[in-house]
Amino acid sequence: MAIFILSNSCSKSSPYMAGINNTGNTGGTGGPGTNEVFIQGTAFNPSTITVAAGTTITWTNKDGITHTVTSDKSLFDSGSLGPNGVFTHTFAEAGTFNYHCKIHASMTASVTVN
Repeated sequence: MAIFILSNSCSKSSPYMAGINNTGNTGGTGGPGTNEVFIQGTAFNPSTITVAAGTTITWTNKDGITHTVTSDKSLFDSGSLGPNGVFTHTFAEAGTFNYHCKIHASMTASVTVN
């Protein structure tokens, strides 16, 4: 009986695995996954993220209004991202990269690259 329980708990059809996507979130209703930033509540979530050089960050606009993801030093700019809009940028070099939303000046965040 113990062998059956162990083998059943590792099954790919386990209910504990249902709805898991490649970001580690369930059903798309949770927070951002690894190397993701959600734009929601007129804020970047998370507001700081640390990654290794060569990592691509994905920003997704979860708000019902338009935002931008704009580097403070003009290194990247998403342009206008409407609701559900997605922007990606790969960070090749180490450093701290501050960014903001051009439309909403109070929205600021940063990416630290090791």
